Amino acid sequence: TTFQDGGEEVEEGAVYNVTLKKVQIQQAANKGARWLGGEGDQLPPEHTVRQYETSKIRAIKAGTLEKLVENLLTAFGDADFSYISIFLSTYRAFASTKAVLELLLDRFGNLETLSHGEVANLNSFESEMVLKAEIASVLRAWLDQCSEDFREPPDHVCLLKLLHYLKNNMPNSDMESKVQNLLKQFQNQEAETVDGFCSTSFSDLVDGEEPEISSPEEFSSFQDHVVAEQLTYMDVMLFKKVVPYHCLGSIWSKRDKKENKNLAPTVRATVTQFNAVTKCVISTILGTKELKIQQRAKIIEKWIHIAHECRILKNFSSLRAIISALQSNSIYRLKTTWMCVSKDILLMYEELSEIFSDHDNYLTSRELLMKEATSKFANLDSSEKENQKKSQKRLQLQKNKGVMQGTVPYLGTFLTDLIMLDTALQDYVEGGLINFEKRRREFEVIAQIKLFQSSCNSYCLIPDQKFIQWFRSQRHLTEEESYKLSREVEAAADTHILSPKSQKSMVKRISTLFLGTDVFTPSKEQPPKISPLGGSSGESTDSASVSSCEFNPSETEDVCLTPLSSPEDPLKKGYDSDKGSIGSTFDKGSGSDKSLLLDKVSGCDSSPGSDKGSGSTPCISSRVLPVYNRQSGGACIIRVSMDGINDSVYKSILITNQDRIPDVTQRALLKHNLEPEAVEDYELVQVISKDKELVFPRHANVFYGMDSQANFNFILRKKA
Repeated sequence: TTFQDGGEEVEEGAVYNVTLKKVQIQQAANKGARWLGGEGDQLPPEHTVRQYETSKIRAIKAGTLEKLVENLLTAFGDADFSYISIFLSTYRAFASTKAVLELLLDRFGNLETLSHGEVANLNSFESEMVLKAEIASVLRAWLDQCSEDFREPPDHVCLLKLLHYLKNNMPNSDMESKVQNLLKQFQNQEAETVDGFCSTSFSDLVDGEEPEISSPEEFSSFQDHVVAEQLTYMDVMLFKKVVPYHCLGSIWSKRDKKENKNLAPTVRATVTQFNAVTKCVISTILGTKELKIQQRAKIIEKWIHIAHECRILKNFSSLRAIISALQSNSIYRLKTTWMCVSKDILLMYEELSEIFSDHDNYLTSRELLMKEATSKFANLDSSEKENQKKSQKRLQLQKNKGVMQGTVPYLGTFLTDLIMLDTALQDYVEGGLINFEKRRREFEVIAQIKLFQSSCNSYCLIPDQKFIQWFRSQRHLTEEESYKLSREVEAAADTHILSPKSQKSMVKRISTLFLGTDVFTPSKEQPPKISPLGGSSGESTDSASVSSCEFNPSETEDVCLTPLSSPEDPLKKGYDSDKGSIGSTFDKGSGSDKSLLLDKVSGCDSSPGSDKGSGSTPCISSRVLPVYNRQSGGACIIRVSMDGINDSVYKSILITNQDRIPDVTQRALLKHNLEPEAVEDYELVQVISKDKELVFPRHANVFYGMDSQANFNFILRKKA
């Protein structure tokens, strides 16, 4: 089979990509070979005659909402077999369930309202029965793949509308029964859940329950593999309930607005669980001041063993949460305690940490995740013989049980990609048509999430109520409390060990949990003080200049940042100098959006209805998507923070070689939820270094005027 680009076809309200597919349908012996009695499949190519068939594949590239809905009925005829799944997984980014359902049932499902010509246009459907069958096929796929779209408590208007249509057009059908059962299921769950979603975190306390710091003996009573299994059980239950469209960049990036406090609850629940695991690790290590150094080191060792058990269970979410906690400021600075951790366990810790190295856009964790997505068991490779033996022994025990394992991913990796796609690709193309090529790209990520959700059905884990009760009752220390306890446990280190200046250059951050357009960056050196957003940093020699894991109460579901260890600190003990360290040099411009591994930009002209830029935005012809810290194809992504207002929070903004200061300023104000009319009150500044800034003239071209050798970090500052 061979494919050939057939160009584009333009219709009113739609643009299609055309591909010609050439398929061999028959291979027969030529005249001379037949005379000799040969058969076509037994002869060399020069003695055969091949027959080919060429078919045309039409895939809609952009269109109006009406055309996109109509294409649901014609996609199979155009050989675009994945279209229905792509549309159903992504349409919430540009339309509501009500709008799509009304078009499908009222516009195309009611033949009385269609003219003869319109019926003929529907790929020459010849009868009402054929059209009903096509609509039924779409509705069946919708209910099977995205039933959560119809959850609209308390009235469930769309589900009732669908039920009414089925009673009139497909009475007593299996689909009618399915819709009735779904309606009952939603109504029963409303009384038990918050906001209509089964998304309550396992870290939530029941009524009358008080959080507490558990004793070390109580924590030690739980076996390592039991803790890992229970964390995996909780992660699996929450991850399987994640609604895929909640992950879309255009939806998740709006979660901070006041009116969207209940947006994407299923994703928020996974964030809450991740942060709960991280804080549980910190509280068990620091919660009891009376512990001896060796006892505290044993708790750290236990958590490393638990992380290793999570790796065996292929639970990358809790694995990352534990590693993040151990690399947090308050735990990392415990130099004397780390010196009491055995060398073998430190080596195990180093290998687990390397899984989440941010090198090449987290290539290690991405490749590992894809490698184990559908494998029955973890593929454990350790460079240390002792760790290898332990890993294989534990893995063999798992295999002996004969139960296949699933995979729980770190969801933030996928959300990062979706945020970047939403930032880099336009919502609309020329003529105000919806850019459906963007939705195809988003579906590539959504499909991976669905694959992992499906794999999670392979887990066979039984909840341990004793552990879950213990986990839920843990008191979560704030950043200020954990840092204070850390200082009480171990006094500040000598200044010659690690100065603030050298420390700042050595610390690097783990990517934010569920990195969106909002990213918390290291703050400037200042006395140790906890800002409302976290950001603990300072002059103390044992304090890393990193963002906090603790946020204000209104942001408890949000991101958690932690530092990675540096070469000068105690984790270096026992390591060969040529192996490097768990940490690496902090690159101010690094991040998971620095080199997104995507290959093609589709329609990009903005229309007045687009929220991705002004109408003058040109088409980006580059084969590579715009990325942060690199100009390519006349476009790039910059990070803009507000001076004096959440100055540790930035927004990612796409700019092109046509954008001038007013355009970029207006977009930045909109992203920060400020009035865009105040453009004249602000100036745009590029931060070149600690002591150097580049201030742009009023109508300068940002793309050509910026310093492309420095990090693409900008500040929006009110004019004096």
